[in-house]
Amino acid sequence: MKRDSQEQRFHRERHCLKLLFTGLCLGLVSFLVTWAYIGRGKKSRNSSISPADSESSSSSFYSEFGIRSKSYSSLQQTLYWAGPDTLITNVSMSTSPAHSTFIIQNLKDSYQIGEELFVTIHARDFNNKSKHYGGDFFQAKLFSSKSPKKASVFGEVVDLLDGSYSVRFLLPWVGEAQVAVRLIHSSEAVHVLKHHRATDSDRVFFNGYFEGPGPNGTRLKETVKCNVKWDKNGLERMGTGDCCCDYKDSRTKETWRCQRPQTLPCSAYVYHAMGGYINRLTEKEKILMKETNQGINKRNKTIINIVASKINKSIGVTQKCHPGLHTPVPAGFYLNDVWTSFVCSTRSFTNQTTTQCLKDKSIYMMGDSTVRQWFEFLLKAVPTLKQMNLHVEYQAGPLLAVDVENNIDLHWRAHGLPLRCLKTEVSNLHYVSNEIDDLTGGPHTVIVFNLGPHFITYPLDFFTHRVLRIRKAVLDLLQRAPDTTVIIKTVNTGYKDVFGSDWYSLQLDRILRWAFQDVGVYILDVWQMTACHYNKENIHPGPVIIKNEMDIFLSFICSK
Repeated sequence: MKRDSQEQRFHRERHCLKLLFTGLCLGLVSFLVTWAYIGRGKKSRNSSISPADSESSSSSFYSEFGIRSKSYSSLQQTLYWAGPDTLITNVSMSTSPAHSTFIIQNLKDSYQIGEELFVTIHARDFNNKSKHYGGDFFQAKLFSSKSPKKASVFGEVVDLLDGSYSVRFLLPWVGEAQVAVRLIHSSEAVHVLKHHRATDSDRVFFNGYFEGPGPNGTRLKETVKCNVKWDKNGLERMGTGDCCCDYKDSRTKETWRCQRPQTLPCSAYVYHAMGGYINRLTEKEKILMKETNQGINKRNKTIINIVASKINKSIGVTQKCHPGLHTPVPAGFYLNDVWTSFVCSTRSFTNQTTTQCLKDKSIYMMGDSTVRQWFEFLLKAVPTLKQMNLHVEYQAGPLLAVDVENNIDLHWRAHGLPLRCLKTEVSNLHYVSNEIDDLTGGPHTVIVFNLGPHFITYPLDFFTHRVLRIRKAVLDLLQRAPDTTVIIKTVNTGYKDVFGSDWYSLQLDRILRWAFQDVGVYILDVWQMTACHYNKENIHPGPVIIKNEMDIFLSFICSK
């Protein structure tokens, strides 16, 4: 009997242990499934940062440049972009510009100058159903096209993450105004852009031209594909093993990769040029990308009446321009083709005052063709500036103009690889950070640079690394020559497709501002200036916008 009770007790204990073990296993499985789901959701919701941008893979690099984990986290928050929270099975589920609307909140008969106007955007799909998640990319402006008061101002769009968006406008002029809202990309199209940036960097490719001696005094020539070497993002299509020639810059540590020529050595790499575009969009993605840059609620012609303030409230700022100033939203406004800045007090320059401002200055411009427009403007604005013929490809530079009478030398060169340009000597393509490292600096030196359109197809961490190297070069320069003037031109608007979208540009613009927010440089905001002008957008703005950009540029230089 005693033996039976012990045996029964043994079996009961064993049964309890089995139940406990089973419960623990089920709990563990449930935990792992839930964790995986949450992780997937987090990855999806934060997919504006490419997979290569994970903190574990990048923190060591950022620490090399004095970037702390807290600052890196703030960058991730800055780049966060919401997106679809459900599987998009049909393009009709995407945001429709024809069905989306906006309403003006608490519309009044009139407003005083300096008041604010609030607008709410409601996103709807092609079935006219309200969207319940965010991620659409809208741009908004307040404008007047009625002569003689042509005017416009940028509106700040805030995603409320529920299919609606708020817009805030300042009312900075007296007269009439109207609201205009454009859907640049639906949230579903932005998802397409994110995916191809993370997996498809080589959809823009370049040609490398190799030349060398051949038999009997001939010249051998070969053309191959080249691109950035970065985390194998699409570049494994070039091949593996001994497939390629790698050109690693000793200072930036960046590597440019070309397919290995069949006969010529890697040292025979002489010329670089834009190669072409590869469109790997699916049919569904192509449809999503077609609904781009469309106005919404076009029938809403509500007129906003703005009257003078009863207390003589002035619009504008009197603060003197100096490095490190914050850029507000709006950063200014257009009235009769003249930009009034809300950053600092600027003025309009004539040819004579432009020359006086630049007298005894060495100006070094580095970047893309939108900065080259500034070079071209100054050539016309300063009649005594004479351009030298350096026998180089104009699109890549370097370009040089000299005014002996006023002791002015003006330089422009491209920002280095990657660069979409005509055939040019590789030896002329220098990285911006290397150029800045080689400058002495001082009170007579002005440096202006930009980065943007040529980097938009690459992972964000590649661009961030490039920017941080330039940041380090600028910090070193200001350490040895603190009276050097450094100006950063932000990114223009005007690109609308998978090879050059404004959404891509916006993310690069945010990285640039984040990196230099505490460095003590001038930031010239052209994003708002190009987004809100009443003329049609173009990546290369017209003369009116360029003139206003240059007035700010010159105000920065001559404010000291």
